[in-house]
Amino acid sequence: MPIRKVLVVDDSKTELMFLSELLRQDGLEVRTAENAEQALGHLAQDRPDLILMDVVMPGQNGFQLTRTLSRDPLYADVPIIICTSKNQETDKVWGMRQGAKGYITKPVDPAALRAQIQALG
Repeated sequence: MPIRKVLVVDDSKTELMFLSELLRQDGLEVRTAENAEQALGHLAQDRPDLILMDVVMPGQNGFQLTRTLSRDPLYADVPIIICTSKNQETDKVWGMRQGAKGYITKPVDPAALRAQIQALG
């Protein structure tokens, strides 16, 4: 399935702007959410082809939301790439165990992000 619509979930407005602009340059349609609650609201309205998920957020964190979505039959087939400042190998392993299909650390390398998106598409 080609990736056309991306939901970016991050509590940092700076990261949301950076990632949104990067994805739009590649011709993708981008929606943003600043927390798990907003993300779930967007998912109910318009199903994305990919989710970029921050980990450290107020309320439900990105690991928890990834686990919730990957176990939900409605969203289990929507790939999630965790995009976080948590750069320990244990964090990556944990993120993948929660159901993520990719893991990239901040600051985001545009080429690395594009490569992970292409690998999924």
